[in-house]
Amino acid sequence: MRKLPNFVLLRAFEAAARLHSFALAARELCLTPSAISHQVKELEEYFGRPLFIRRNRRIEPTPEALRLLDSVSRVFDVLESACAEVSLAPHAQVLAVHCPPSFAVKWLAPRLSDFARHYPDITLRLSTGPEPLDLNRAQEIDVTISYGSALDRPGVVTVPLGREPLVPMCSPALLERAATVEQLVQQATLIDSPLSRVTWRDWFEANAMPMPERPRPSFDRAALAISAAVDGMGLVLESVRLAERELARGELVEIGRDRFVRFERETHFLSCRTTEINQPRLAAFRQWLLGQARDHAHD
Repeated sequence: MRKLPNFVLLRAFEAAARLHSFALAARELCLTPSAISHQVKELEEYFGRPLFIRRNRRIEPTPEALRLLDSVSRVFDVLESACAEVSLAPHAQVLAVHCPPSFAVKWLAPRLSDFARHYPDITLRLSTGPEPLDLNRAQEIDVTISYGSALDRPGVVTVPLGREPLVPMCSPALLERAATVEQLVQQATLIDSPLSRVTWRDWFEANAMPMPERPRPSFDRAALAISAAVDGMGLVLESVRLAERELARGELVEIGRDRFVRFERETHFLSCRTTEINQPRLAAFRQWLLGQARDHAHD
């Protein structure tokens, strides 16, 4: 049994705290102000402390009540969303997708309007996290997109989203200040992106150049490292896929493409359960995503 107060009491509290009024809460919940007052009082007795400071025609939540309101409101939002999914029209479908934060922000999110246009009856529920999910455990997730590598699990099929160039990039202004690109890579600040499939040491060794031994700023998300390079902090060694908007807008430029060794890696992977791969909603997303990765591949 969960140790929770009655839901009706929490609902009355949430409305009263949000509206700062028993009367407005009563109107919203189709109750009397007296009923709201009694329910809030019962909740206060449950907690053993007051939740509101009563004034003449107004109530003011205590600091504890404000913290409770924040959590309760988020829980109510999740419940409302879950109930809305259950009550969707019979032809509507929900697909839960989990992917790395940088991939979501830099590549997937800008394309979701295209998916919505082609598949208006499929509602995506997108969540993010840095670590690959185990689909045998995370049953609430339908599709995962992982970075670096995917978990090898029985009953799960994984396909790569194509090879991605991982190249040194910087702001145009930084490039213009250097006499040569060789001088630039030796003197400019090198931005570390620790999760990248290619490290700066890999890059310098492949290009037979000494690696500068000086401190390097580090960001644990590719999106942050790319943004730092846009702002002129230094050079970033990252995926062209994740930096495609910055490159297209001219905020970043690849340096030394014709002079340096260019790395390519399979970096992002799409996984789903083999028993669900032919479900229409999942098959549609899988086909669309692979098509997007193929059509927008970078040379």
